[in-house]
Amino acid sequence: MTEDSGLPHHDVLASDEERDRATERVREALAAGRLDMSELDDRLTRVVRARTRGELEVATRDLPSPGHRDALVVGRRPTSRMALGLFGGFARKGEWIVPPAFTAWSTFGGGLLDLSEARFTSQDTRVLAVSLWGGTKIVLPDDVDVEVKGIGIFGLFGRRGARRARPGAPRIVIRGLALWGAVVTETRTMKATPDQKTLPERSPDS
Repeated sequence: MTEDSGLPHHDVLASDEERDRATERVREALAAGRLDMSELDDRLTRVVRARTRGELEVATRDLPSPGHRDALVVGRRPTSRMALGLFGGFARKGEWIVPPAFTAWSTFGGGLLDLSEARFTSQDTRVLAVSLWGGTKIVLPDDVDVEVKGIGIFGLFGRRGARRARPGAPRIVIRGLALWGAVVTETRTMKATPDQKTLPERSPDS
């Protein structure tokens, strides 16, 4: 019995927040290779249509509960939307929440944008990285899909962090400019179970 309603747990009506958490479990199961694309629509439909906690549990009962690195996309407010290093430096690292669009700007300064422990508010994230007579280092986890499309003019826009992950993983697109400066990308290997291994990395060109 539940203390608030007197009903058995499985008969209590599900909340929107509980449906959101169940949706995250389904998406992360797809990214980890536990589900394939043919199962995705059916699972999500059952989650959306679930009226009770019991129906939600049936829709996700064979999926693991998300941990820190399982629930990569979350419905939470972003920690910040911009980092600026002007004649100085900046650092965004640790367990922070990344918005759908983030700007990292360094002018006569430097900065660190570490996404390896971060979680995201969107399946697709755009990062604008600009370095003018400065430098920015971007650290990326190996369990997300990364594209790097920035350019260097008398500078370097590194692409070592570009990689492919499993279908359904969050996607990060890094654009920007390095003018008489550098934007360097690198990958950090996250702890993973055998069924969470990523596809081979793209060949780096810098």
